[in-house]
Amino acid sequence: MTDVLVLQHIEIETIGTIAQALQVAGLSPHVVHAYAGEPVPRDLRASAGLIVMGGPMGVYDSQRYPFLDAEKRLIANAIEAHKPILGICLGSQLLAATLGAKVYKGAQKEIGWHWLTLTQAAAADPLLQATPTSFMAFHWHGDVFECPQGATPLASSALTPYQAFRYGDSAYGFLFHMEVTETMIQNMVRTFAEEIREAGEDETQILTETTQHLPPLQQIGHQVFSRWVALLKP
Repeated sequence: MTDVLVLQHIEIETIGTIAQALQVAGLSPHVVHAYAGEPVPRDLRASAGLIVMGGPMGVYDSQRYPFLDAEKRLIANAIEAHKPILGICLGSQLLAATLGAKVYKGAQKEIGWHWLTLTQAAAADPLLQATPTSFMAFHWHGDVFECPQGATPLASSALTPYQAFRYGDSAYGFLFHMEVTETMIQNMVRTFAEEIREAGEDETQILTETTQHLPPLQQIGHQVFSRWVALLKP
């Protein structure tokens, strides 16, 4: 098993800097462009793990996006098979929903650069240990989730009680974005300009703050993703 299955939901939300961690480990991403009609596999038999990326849809939009139900079945299969899972934004919501947690619209959209605080449990977490207890993270979500039963909450923000969690030894959900590159942020600002206005944010400010906050966030992301990749057993 030399590949990791990636579920992608929109062209601009790629795995970003996660690709570097995979490459160093000698692994390659097998990307399924679900939004373009590519079929979602029924299981991970041929892959070392599963990465589920973000997207503009909600976990409750399966009538409009039937592939979401197929993705939840695949996530359940991966959990049962004890395959490592990494869910980013929508991916974390799909993981939470698969584990039986409520996913719902937040009081307001959380977009741009906002502080994130790790829980005490994060200090002993295999991925987040030695990470600063508070740091500026990049956010782009309107939906939030309750922490799944049996999962360990790992982070929160002023607007969102649960920003990250771990289920078992190797299933992780991160609502915020550590994988982003400058180009990805620029594309998101351009593509989702209406959402920025709805959230009361300013696109120029987001791009200006990116220059300051992205390098330290990428350092944290490099550490976290490298440690997650180390959980894979090709």
